Amino acid sequence: MALDLQERLDASSLLALAAFLHDLGKFAERARIGEANEKRADGTTRIEIEKQLHCPHFNGRATHIHAAYTAIGFDLLERDLPDLAGERVTPFAPWRDCDADDSLINAAARHHRPDTFLQWIIATADRLASGFERDSFAAYNKASDEAPAQKLNHYTTRQWTLFERIHLQERPASGRWRYPLKPLSPASIFPVLADRYESADTNAAQAEYAALWNGFRAGLARIPAEHRRNLALWLDHFDSLWLTFTHAIPSATAGLGGSVRPDVSLYDHSKTTAALAVALWRFHDDRGDAPEAIREQLRAQWDRLRAGDDDSRQAWEEEKFLLIQGDFFGIQDFIFASGGETQKRAAKLLRGRSFYVSLLAELAALRLLEALGLPPTSQVVNAAGKFLIVAPNTAEARATVRAVQAEFDGWFLSHSYGQSGIGLAMLPARARNFQAGKAGEDSPFRRLTQRLFEQLEEAKLKRFALCGEAPAGPLFRDFLDAFTAKGVCGIDGRSPATTEEGGIAVSALAADQIQTGHYLATQQRVLISTECLNHHTLKLPIFGYYVNFSHGEADTGRFGHEAKTGHLRRCWDFSLPESADAPLWNGYARRHINAYVPRFGALNEFERSRYSGLDSPSVDEIKTLNHIARDDRRLDEEGHWYGQEALMTLKGDVDNLGRIFESGLERPTFARMAALSRQMNAFFAIYLPWLCAHGEDNGVSRYRNTYTVFAGGDDFFLIGPWHSTLRLAERMRKAFNRYVAGNPDIHFSAGLSMTKPGLPIRQLAALAEEGLEAAKAYAPGGPNTAPVKNAVTCFGQTASWSDFDAILAQEAELERLAGEFGLSTGYVYGLLHLTDMAAAVSQRPENALWHAYFAYRTRRMLESRVKGGEDREATECKRRALQGELAAEIAHKGIGQFGAAYKIALFTYLYQQRD
Repeated sequence: MALDLQERLDASSLLALAAFLHDLGKFAERARIGEANEKRADGTTRIEIEKQLHCPHFNGRATHIHAAYTAIGFDLLERDLPDLAGERVTPFAPWRDCDADDSLINAAARHHRPDTFLQWIIATADRLASGFERDSFAAYNKASDEAPAQKLNHYTTRQWTLFERIHLQERPASGRWRYPLKPLSPASIFPVLADRYESADTNAAQAEYAALWNGFRAGLARIPAEHRRNLALWLDHFDSLWLTFTHAIPSATAGLGGSVRPDVSLYDHSKTTAALAVALWRFHDDRGDAPEAIREQLRAQWDRLRAGDDDSRQAWEEEKFLLIQGDFFGIQDFIFASGGETQKRAAKLLRGRSFYVSLLAELAALRLLEALGLPPTSQVVNAAGKFLIVAPNTAEARATVRAVQAEFDGWFLSHSYGQSGIGLAMLPARARNFQAGKAGEDSPFRRLTQRLFEQLEEAKLKRFALCGEAPAGPLFRDFLDAFTAKGVCGIDGRSPATTEEGGIAVSALAADQIQTGHYLATQQRVLISTECLNHHTLKLPIFGYYVNFSHGEADTGRFGHEAKTGHLRRCWDFSLPESADAPLWNGYARRHINAYVPRFGALNEFERSRYSGLDSPSVDEIKTLNHIARDDRRLDEEGHWYGQEALMTLKGDVDNLGRIFESGLERPTFARMAALSRQMNAFFAIYLPWLCAHGEDNGVSRYRNTYTVFAGGDDFFLIGPWHSTLRLAERMRKAFNRYVAGNPDIHFSAGLSMTKPGLPIRQLAALAEEGLEAAKAYAPGGPNTAPVKNAVTCFGQTASWSDFDAILAQEAELERLAGEFGLSTGYVYGLLHLTDMAAAVSQRPENALWHAYFAYRTRRMLESRVKGGEDREATECKRRALQGELAAEIAHKGIGQFGAAYKIALFTYLYQQRD
């Protein structure tokens, strides 16, 4: 009997769980769980029994012992898992049913010794996720879990970083960095040097795994028991839990020292295996294929692969997988839409709109998953408005994608009038497309990745199907008639106003964006439901879902009834990290879609005077941009505030991202691609908000007044006090370099724009974008050379990051010199002209006179500062010494080295002195 959509979703979720945890035993075995050595009545240990059931044998010994531990691990976790023994376990038979064709646990544990149809499905997905090749397959099945005792083994080996392996140019390979074996946190996502961390102490390594295992089991018990009957909802929670505790566990350690590189985490391998397994099973099940026939087909295919036989490649060639990409286009138009009332609510709108973009992308992926009857694990990439879903390549699935695209188009045309939207692109794939390829040869998976990028670019040019064969008719019919007495929306400046928010006529979408900005400051969880929960609920449904906010369980409970009835589809924790090393797990699925928002602390009279003339703030109130613009001002000895009142907008993104994904890895696999996307996103979505909230320089919290308008994927947009944000850019660049293990091929460029706080937000964004474009065009070799990027633009000057660091150091030196020599503001201003002359010597040779101008002006300044006494020779000697020092620091190390870019140091100094 064919399954309905909900039944297919539940069945797919259970299969996903089996595939997701097929390598659970790697975690359990490395933790040396004591339950494995429990003895039966006949004296046989539990592990020995499971070895006979689940492990392959080679030369008289059991291999892949972790498979036996997978079965034991399931037993230990059973009480906190969805019901595996009841009647609702399709496509599996009830657990321990002796007549069962297969059970979920057997399907997970026997992936190295598959026999049944479902076991072969998971085994095939496991191998495809790893990008298997013919010459490595046999060795893989013979490999031991362990390496020789005198070397690092599977306990002591720590995960390598993928970033270190990326090459866009020829250079020596390196393998010096490892990830610490810790739960996911802002601190643990950074690699550490192997020679300072990785050791051959097996006992200590096992103790690290045991601590992680115990944390994982305790975390599993925190998932609400009421959510277990809603399999997709529970699995989404479990996905975040598994990520938290396995993001730094190497998935592959068999064959260490050979071709195996432990650079993919257990999480990323689990996630891609689950996605491929569900798509493969659904391809055959949705078509009604006979399981026995498919089992034999898969078994024969892998036998031929092992033997190097190319005959009868039906299972290898058929396009069984459908890769579906989603992309939010028009993000900036959506975030920075500007009406007459926008500035009054600038901070709240920025916060709300940025979150709303992430929310739209999340809900678009959810709508597509549910329409296809796929579990959350089928979404393998999700970052910065982009997602990738693996589906079965059936006619029904393709038609569903087209229907969902029409839904998205209708929603966006109704609410953003075509200025933004979500596009979907489909790409069928064969099993062989997931092969990594041999070193030095063309990679099938690399070609697949390139086609994915091309497909998405093509989809961007077909927005809203406006160039299709059968256009839907005139757009925005009756648009003008929708404007009532309320007029145009005061927030976006284009939509018909339908309601009021704070006394201003706004559209329903704008009202929800304002409310979202408010809820983000007070709530920590978002609940997605198909019925209104009447708890901080947004008015406008998104793709058929209601968005509800809550603070925590004490506030709302666990919504157990809504979970059991199926009305509650997702429950996402979006709270920001509490500390650098606190595990990012609170019992619910996490989404890193919230931005850091600066707030007022307790203010004394001294601090309140900083904001004199502005609205009086209260404790824990969110700061406005007007307040933030004053946060870098300083107090002089007479109690007067000085320094420029201004904002700095910082916008940037990773350079050459397409090349990094398309050709950066020597042997790309599906798991590696998913890992690379997740890890690239983590720096901006996890670390950056924490840095803004808690980051310190020399014990001082310098960045807590910075708004993270958006940060995720490969880009970021920040607004903060001008000088702190300038320093934040420098700190970010250094942190990112450490994050990517010092790889010179991975870097980002950025644009910094300093403005008054009253400038419209859209103009702030445009100025920062201009700066970013200039940084991306940075070509120190001249206008006829290719840009090298890896640069920053500030105060209209573009410099490499290394020069930028040196220039900021020169600004500190300039402040020292000003204090010691009493440099006047007029003297420093005069240096600006000299930087222009020094930068244009090649165009105008007479500009080389800047040296003479500098010497003359400096001499005149010193004559007024250093007065002569009776000993005129001593006075002259002192003046010459001081002039030489100024020439060395300003003329040589400053203007002479950096030319016009030295203006960055000059402006930074001057703006700090303004009254």
